[in-house]
Amino acid sequence: MPKILVVDDNPDILAALELLLSLHGYQVLTADNKKQALLIVAHQSIDLVIQDMNFAQGLTSGDEGKSLFIELQSMNKRLPIILITAWTQLETAVELVKLGATDYLQKPWDDTKLLALVEKYSQGDEAVTRAANKNTSSNLIYRSSMMKTLIAQAIKVAQAEVNVLITGANGAGKEKLADYIHQHSARSHHAFIKVNMGALPHDLMEAELFGAEKGAFTGANQARKGRFEAADGGTLFLDEIANLTLAGQMKLLRVLQTGEFERLGSNVTLKVNVRVLSATNADLRLAVQQGTFREDLYYRLNVVELHLPALNQRVDDIVLLAEYFIGNDYSLSDEAQKYLMQYQWPGNVRELENACKRALVFASSHRLLVDDFQLEQTHVTAVVNEKENIEQVLTKHNGVIKHTAEELGLSRQALYRRIEKYNIDVESLLSNG
Repeated sequence: MPKILVVDDNPDILAALELLLSLHGYQVLTADNKKQALLIVAHQSIDLVIQDMNFAQGLTSGDEGKSLFIELQSMNKRLPIILITAWTQLETAVELVKLGATDYLQKPWDDTKLLALVEKYSQGDEAVTRAANKNTSSNLIYRSSMMKTLIAQAIKVAQAEVNVLITGANGAGKEKLADYIHQHSARSHHAFIKVNMGALPHDLMEAELFGAEKGAFTGANQARKGRFEAADGGTLFLDEIANLTLAGQMKLLRVLQTGEFERLGSNVTLKVNVRVLSATNADLRLAVQQGTFREDLYYRLNVVELHLPALNQRVDDIVLLAEYFIGNDYSLSDEAQKYLMQYQWPGNVRELENACKRALVFASSHRLLVDDFQLEQTHVTAVVNEKENIEQVLTKHNGVIKHTAEELGLSRQALYRRIEKYNIDVESLLSNG
């Protein structure tokens, strides 16, 4: 039976959590101050700690919780710790998550989510260590500083009832990030409904989003709910939002403003409570300027914008992701790791996942080699050809940047960036020439 320590100065909270966890088969110990908590962890085998961020009346800074967390970690770095935080300590909680806290819950917490976290992280050191090493949540896998910053922002955004626009290239993982935001929000126990606007015919978009009555259009043989009705109380994710028609944009704007809409073919007004997350790889600001996307809708959707960087901008994540995709039964050779990190991944994470699946098919052993991946060589060849072309023109003009840039049709700044990108050593190039 997993043993859980709950630390909070409020006796009502201690009693509530002790009852909830006991009813679900956990052994519960309680402490109402930092000293008690440290003594219990020092003398008993604890599987999980649930701790508040303050232990004295009138304090709201979260400093007490931070101090306890740091001391608990110094005693046992593998001990999973879930933080219970008020909105005023959210920033401190995010900081502690980045330092190694397992997760956090905002007051008032959701019992279902709390029990799910307890079940996940109270199964012993080995399971916790695997989860921490992979640094995953909702299948988000990363170690790069860019992604750590982004996830810290996403955690903050998840707790706020605002609409979010996720931008980034195709295949970068925008849907995964939207799912992560939903799972870490107060709506996590309600529906997460996804709609790919790019995959829907324009004449069916409105019916898909808002529903339709029987006979509203050819083929509508019965009344059907739309995605907004299905997502009531939860989150609706609209991928490739730039594809929404102007008529659909007008109806979407109304829903965001009032929560109200009508099904196609109906005069009955329906009302829903839905949080909208949207995503695009298009330049919506340009679309607004060109008149293909409503400016008022753009600002309704883009209360907060999160930009998901391309995979080749977060090279530190490539091998970690590849290891996740190939599973525990396979490993990557050193040469394969270097090759994957040097490839530019124009298809982003989706391309990497597909490459790993192909490699498992063609692999002759459980240690994957470069040849197993069979990556598209066109991009690699183009990079090599561009580098060779730059080197040839540099040599021709004796390394003079101005003349080289003019012949290549580049600005001097752009040429400098390419020289740096391709690691061209101009001095060595000229001396060898």
